[in-house]
Amino acid sequence: MSRPALPTRVRIVEVGPRDGLQNESAPVDTATKVAFVDALSGTGLQQIEVTAFVSRQWVPQMADADDVCRLIRRAAGVTYTALVPNVKGLERAIAAGLLEVAIFAAASETFSRRNINQSIEQSLASYREVTREAAAAGLRVRAYLSCAFGCPYEGVVDPRRVHDVAARLLGMGAYEVAVSDTIGIAHPRQVWDLLDVLTFALPVDRLALHFHDTRGTALANVLSALERGVTTFDASTGGLGGCPYAPGAAGNLATEDLVYMLDGLGIESGVRLDALVAAGTIVERAVGHRLPSRYSQAARSARA
Repeated sequence: MSRPALPTRVRIVEVGPRDGLQNESAPVDTATKVAFVDALSGTGLQQIEVTAFVSRQWVPQMADADDVCRLIRRAAGVTYTALVPNVKGLERAIAAGLLEVAIFAAASETFSRRNINQSIEQSLASYREVTREAAAAGLRVRAYLSCAFGCPYEGVVDPRRVHDVAARLLGMGAYEVAVSDTIGIAHPRQVWDLLDVLTFALPVDRLALHFHDTRGTALANVLSALERGVTTFDASTGGLGGCPYAPGAAGNLATEDLVYMLDGLGIESGVRLDALVAAGTIVERAVGHRLPSRYSQAARSARA
């Protein structure tokens, strides 16, 4: 039986220090965050989202963003990024010496208004200013597109709307759009169908996918995306994170689980599993619960 042609190499964007920790209720101290990022820098990862320059009032877990960026040891060959909601956040990222930032839009009007208190159009106007100022300062901009597979308020999201917002983000200067399953409802058929719509007019090499594992389908969704030629995936070490709009969500796709599957498929990622497991142990005690990564749990049980 013939096998589908798959990419030979995949790029992983590690989002644990930001998207993972941001959703943890227990406060994590700056020293732990710095140690976590430093450990991740030695795993072979090429891109790590380390923090978010957002309101300290609304996202207290990210209140030490400036200190984290100042204290981490920046390894050669690793790109360090941060989420920014506006030009003020961009200015903080520039002052912190970052060379890349991320912006976040939504494909759902209701989610956009509830998440950032702006309509989709208002958010895009703000991000157009961010991308313009970032380009002038020599920074690259990556974009997230939330609720691409479904919304906790509106339900089904029209793939054409996802395409429209993604195209506008790329058009304003984002080098890549991470199409995000924010509440973890996607399944492989949805992945195929949405990518068919998106790649009809958008280059597949400018699309990434960001899955949550709420229903245990994240790895199956990755495989479906690989079959459509996607080569960039977001993941969070240990499966850190979750979504406040999906109670009981299992969290982000675990980087360890992703790398284990890629290794089995013979797809190169450059990331070492043993180093990822070690990095996850740094934050496990701080967040006060066992991390959901299936690979890490199995590895630790085997050593016990």
